[in-house]
Amino acid sequence: MSEILIRRAEPADAEGIAATFRSRSAAAGTLQSPWPSITEWKERITSTTGRNYLFVALADGEIIGNAGLHGSPNPRREHAYMLGVVVRDDWQRRGVGTRLMETLIDLADNWVGAMRLELTVYTENVHARRMYEKFGFVLEGTFRAYALREGVYVDSYSMARLNPRSPRLAMDVPRKEHG
Repeated sequence: MSEILIRRAEPADAEGIAATFRSRSAAAGTLQSPWPSITEWKERITSTTGRNYLFVALADGEIIGNAGLHGSPNPRREHAYMLGVVVRDDWQRRGVGTRLMETLIDLADNWVGAMRLELTVYTENVHARRMYEKFGFVLEGTFRAYALREGVYVDSYSMARLNPRSPRLAMDVPRKEHG
């Protein structure tokens, strides 16, 4: 099996990210269009600054998935971030989603100080729900007729996770020597 590399997305990744959504099942598992524009993805990547982070998963230099962590512009919701993960059809159930989630959770918990992570997942997507539960996400509710997918309105679950180790003051943490 190829080694999976996770890194921040670059504008040159737009074509690979768009290709991820060209498969019907990958597009059907998200709110993305099954016919994505490379130009739109390039714009999304270049505008991903501040409280928005986009990552890609690569195997042998080829993009096989991507994930995003998106902060709210509302000051009253600065503690909350939305996240999304997508893995190309031929790489699903091979640990790529887990690696992307590990990256998002580490960034959220240890670097941006997120208190709450939120996501939506279609009710029939059992594999994704199990993965999210593995990372501490819990079901908070059901959105009825949440999105139109292939001519049918489908339901979605709202899931969230609270940071189990909220950020601490340096004086409360044992000192480590760096260097």
